[in-house]
Amino acid sequence: MSSVPRLVIAAPSSGSGKTTVATGLMAAFAARGLAVSPHKVGPDYIDPGYHALATGRVGRNLDAYLCGPELIGPLFAHGARGCDLAVVEGVMGMYDGAAGEGELASTAHVAKLLRAPVVLVVDASSQSRSVAALVHGFASWDPEVRVGGVILNKVASDRHEELLREALDAAGVPVLGVLRRAPQVDTPSRHLGLVPVAERQSAAVEAVAAMAAQVREGCDLEALFALARSAGALTGEAWDAPVTGTTQHEVIAVAGGPAFTFSYAEHTELLTAAGAEVVVFDPLRDEQLPDGTRGLVIGGGFPEVYAAELSANEPLRKAVSALADSGAPVAAECAGLLYLCRELDGRPMCGVLDATARMSERLTLGYRDAVALSDSVLAVAGTRMRGHEFHRTVVEPGSGAAPAWGVRAPERRVEGFVQQGVHASYLHTHWAAEPGVARRFVERCRTS
Repeated sequence: MSSVPRLVIAAPSSGSGKTTVATGLMAAFAARGLAVSPHKVGPDYIDPGYHALATGRVGRNLDAYLCGPELIGPLFAHGARGCDLAVVEGVMGMYDGAAGEGELASTAHVAKLLRAPVVLVVDASSQSRSVAALVHGFASWDPEVRVGGVILNKVASDRHEELLREALDAAGVPVLGVLRRAPQVDTPSRHLGLVPVAERQSAAVEAVAAMAAQVREGCDLEALFALARSAGALTGEAWDAPVTGTTQHEVIAVAGGPAFTFSYAEHTELLTAAGAEVVVFDPLRDEQLPDGTRGLVIGGGFPEVYAAELSANEPLRKAVSALADSGAPVAAECAGLLYLCRELDGRPMCGVLDATARMSERLTLGYRDAVALSDSVLAVAGTRMRGHEFHRTVVEPGSGAAPAWGVRAPERRVEGFVQQGVHASYLHTHWAAEPGVARRFVERCRTS
């Protein structure tokens, strides 16, 4: 299926510098003329935006919880097809996965599924000889995970580097890079993590360039590429969106722009394969839906940051409401759910749902095991899917007369709204796990 050279960039914990190293490596290798395939372990939407900027290719997620372990290899091969190198950024600490599920969806789990060597990024800012014990522990914890080298981050001085190298010589794990402290490569964060690329534009380009320069200066790119070539071959077929469409192409509008940046590339590919003409529009600027719109997809993002601007675009809010009232299919996830509410933080939204949304101090975060409770444009009742929640907002009420999902874990509750052609929910799902979702949605667009 795939023999593309590949590396997994992992770390002992969040905040160690994975994104800086992974994005810098992607950009540095791409600058050498290599076709670099960027990937991210887990459900995160923001890092892949920086990866895409670094490589010029779509950033793709590899999530063994949302999609199942059996799809990790095929999805990787789909994204990496025709590339010279793939760089996979891990999630959290290397062995941290879905809560209560052992190694499932951890960086280590995905590395094993990909038969890929791991490069461990270590924040060395507050240690010297202890780094050897740390690296030894991570390298020996699971003998099926091959830690092929270490990149030391936030190293203070030449003397500090010397002490670290001496310690790691004894551990038998090669040092493949040393990065000094460099504030210029930092990317700003807010309530849900990094600020997305779409909101930073030229500043994001400068940040990625700085990451690439730091990696070029501090890392042994030849040794890293040699390590990537040692990855084992994967067997089986690459994933492809099943072609089920007809010669009739229904226009499906997909929200984009700075307020709605969260989407998986496979969703658009699945809709297109099912016969849709996908047209992206920006709710901050466009006053009407694309001509001929038969269905609407509003994914995740940050409508709370742009509530005033979204509210001010009254013509589009009315157009969305009219489309929903007509019974046309509308799929809304998280940010889309907020946009369909009557109001968000006191500002008028589309009014499709008889609910209000507001910012909250509480972070809701985690994987969810869910079952569809109502027949909808996405699924028949009883369909089981796995999802992910990540927000600091509250919608009241949390569900309608016909709830979208019954959440089975970690706690039992009902969630979301199904009414006419609308399916609105906080849950982010990955449609590659259930291709029938996209096919059903396009068929409903065709017949509504």
